[in-house]
Amino acid sequence: MGKVGSALVVGGGVAGPVTALALRRAGIDATVYEAYPSTADGVGGTLALAANGQAALELVGARDAVVDSGVPITRQVLSFGGREVEVPGLTGVAPARLLRRADLYRALYDTAVGAGIRFEHGKRLVGADEDGDGVTARFADGTTATADVLVGADGVHSTVRGLVDPAAPGPGYTGLLSLESVVDRPVPTETGSMHFTFGRRAYYLYWRRPDGRTGFGANLPRERPMRLAEARAVPAQEWLRQLREAYGEDEPGGNLVRHIDPERLTVTGALHIMPPVPNWYRGRLVLVGDAVHAPSNSSGQGASLAVESAVELARCLRDLPDPASAFARYERLRRPRVEGIAARAAKLNSLKAPGRLTRAALPLLMRLLTRTVMRPEKTYGPELRHRIDWDAPVS
Repeated sequence: MGKVGSALVVGGGVAGPVTALALRRAGIDATVYEAYPSTADGVGGTLALAANGQAALELVGARDAVVDSGVPITRQVLSFGGREVEVPGLTGVAPARLLRRADLYRALYDTAVGAGIRFEHGKRLVGADEDGDGVTARFADGTTATADVLVGADGVHSTVRGLVDPAAPGPGYTGLLSLESVVDRPVPTETGSMHFTFGRRAYYLYWRRPDGRTGFGANLPRERPMRLAEARAVPAQEWLRQLREAYGEDEPGGNLVRHIDPERLTVTGALHIMPPVPNWYRGRLVLVGDAVHAPSNSSGQGASLAVESAVELARCLRDLPDPASAFARYERLRRPRVEGIAARAAKLNSLKAPGRLTRAALPLLMRLLTRTVMRPEKTYGPELRHRIDWDAPVS
C-alpha cells in the first residue's frame, strides 16, 4: 500500500459530503456514492450543530452555508417536576444551531457540488473487493467503482461496517421513538430558548420559532423498536392519541400535543446509539460518522462528531504514508473522545426512558443532573471548545 490519491465515500448524509470536502482539501480525489435515488430533501427531523462541529465545518468551507440554515440556541432550560433551571452557557463559544436535517443535507450537498465533488445516486453498496492496487466497490445495480480506499459513511445501519467486521455490533435501541411537529401555539419564552422537559410520563422538548410558532419534539418510550417505514404507516391520529396519553398532564406539553395538526406530525423513527465498535477499519476500508460512533440524541453531538471525524480522517490520509498507518492513527485520535461523549449521553438517556427502579430514584437523579449542568465548563467545556488544527502535521 502506498500514498492515497483517491477514495470512494459511501453515504451522502452528513459525514459523506464532509469527508469528500476534507479529502479534496487534502489533495485526495473523492466521489460520493449514495443509495437513495435523489438528495435527502424533506427527510428527517431537527438536530443541533454544536460549536465544535461548526468549527470543523469551517475547515472545509461549509460553515456559513449550514449556519445560515439554522436558528441559534442562546438559552437552554432544564425542566422537571414543575421546576425550571437555566443551564449556564460557556463564554466565548458560539451557540448551537438548530436546523432541519434535510436543510443540513442540502447545504452540505450544495457546498460539495460547488467544490467539484461528484455524487452518484442510486448506488446501494453490496460488496467490496481488495487487491494490491486498490478497492473495488460493487453496487446493487451491477456497476462497480475503484479507488485507493473506501470510506463507510453510511450511518448506523452501515453496510461497510459489516464488510470491515462481520461480527461488528449493530446499533442499540434506546427505548425511545422520536416524533416532531410545528404547533400553531405560542409558548411563554423567547426565540432561541430551548426547553428540555422531563414530563410526568415521558421526556419532550420545545422551542419558540422565529415565526412565533412552537417547535415540539417527543421522545416517546416504546419497548420495541420500529422500522421507520413501519412507524410512518401508523395513522397520525393514533400517534396523536399516544402523545396525548403521554404528555396530556404536562404544561405546556399537554396544550401543545392537543393542538398538533395531524398533517404536520413527523415521525422521525426509533432512536439508536452505537455501542463501541471493535474494528474501525480493515485493509483499505474505514468507517466514519454514525457508522462507527453514534451517540444518542441526548449528547447534542451526533452530527458534530461525524464532521470532526471526517476532517481528522482526511488529515491522517494526507500526512501518513499508507492507509494502514493513517487509519490506525485516525482511530487513536478519535475513539477516546467519541466514546466518552457517548457514555455521558447514555446516562442521560436512561432518565428519558426510566425503568421501575430508575423512576423511583428520579427525584434524586434529577438533583444530581442539575448540579452537573450547573458546571458547564467541566461538563461540556472539553466537548464544545475542541478545535482541529488542520495545518498541524499528523505524525
